[in-house]
Amino acid sequence: MLTGKQKRFLRSEAHHLKPIFQVGKDGVNENMIKQIGDALEKRELLKVSVLQNCLEDKHTVAEQLAFGTSSEVVQIIGNNIVLYKESKENKRIELP
Repeated sequence: MLTGKQKRFLRSEAHHLKPIFQVGKDGVNENMIKQIGDALEKRELLKVSVLQNCLEDKHTVAEQLAFGTSSEVVQIIGNNIVLYKESKENKRIELP
């Protein structure tokens, strides 16, 4: 679990990031979870955009992605979800 201080730090790090995945009307699927998991291993921190035509609630989508990728939801802002997972090989972010 992330502390409040760590979440604030990660939010500031994610501020300039652009979403690299989009969740559409089909919602979350296995392939998407695998791709996001791979991206988290390389980047540690990323944004996922929930499109207007997505039938599921953004909070539900965030829970599904976090559970499927074993990551943490840092923030849900607007239609964007910020996810963090510590990388095993590609350490980029040093948490306070």
